[in-house]
Amino acid sequence: FTWIELRDALRSGTTTIIVPVGGTEQNGPHMALGKHNLRARLLSARIAGELGQTLVAPVIAYVPEGRIEPPGGHMRFPGTISVPEAAFQAVLEGAARSFRQAGFRDIVLLGDSGNYQAQLQGVAGKLNREWAGTKVRVHFIAEYYRATQGPYIQALREKGLSASQIGTHAASADTSLLLALDATAVRTQRLALTDEPSSGVAGDPRAASSELGMIGVELIVARSVAAIRQALSRH
Repeated sequence: FTWIELRDALRSGTTTIIVPVGGTEQNGPHMALGKHNLRARLLSARIAGELGQTLVAPVIAYVPEGRIEPPGGHMRFPGTISVPEAAFQAVLEGAARSFRQAGFRDIVLLGDSGNYQAQLQGVAGKLNREWAGTKVRVHFIAEYYRATQGPYIQALREKGLSASQIGTHAASADTSLLLALDATAVRTQRLALTDEPSSGVAGDPRAASSELGMIGVELIVARSVAAIRQALSRH
């Protein structure tokens, strides 16, 4: 988009924008550092396509990932980028204010990782209280991330995957989603059952496949679209 094209889209009624929030963290020896950024961008595009008259903002790639010094969590691995929670919230708020200034009426926050869901909700609540007398609203869509948890995990169990195969980080659930969306970001020759302290993997990624990942993609898109439509109808 040029600014002229964006202006014209707004004038023609495209006043909803999705703000995808990703994260830059280690994902084991077999997945790209920007897993969450890729997923957030590609899934948001699918969701916007289903909704119609919806644009997608650039992905917010720098998020809180844990203590930097001394390093904790994912920060123990090279390539992870962490920012303070206050800085993250300020970026979200500044982006939302920018979209309001441009003319968007519905600003949708979608977060691909679980560690900042509360901050997304908090920023949405703060701005909605401030903008209560206006036509602009910020919608935090918790269903986007929730779909990757209960519904997707249950579907994988029904396909015969064990709890250790599903895992909690960079295992078969995570890896399958990325295979379905962008297989070039997965090093399939490096799939291995390894323990989290040494490799960054929590679980067994060897059962991952794009077919399993598409189950998750469809769940995320369908549930997010339904939740956004409900939020827009209330607005």
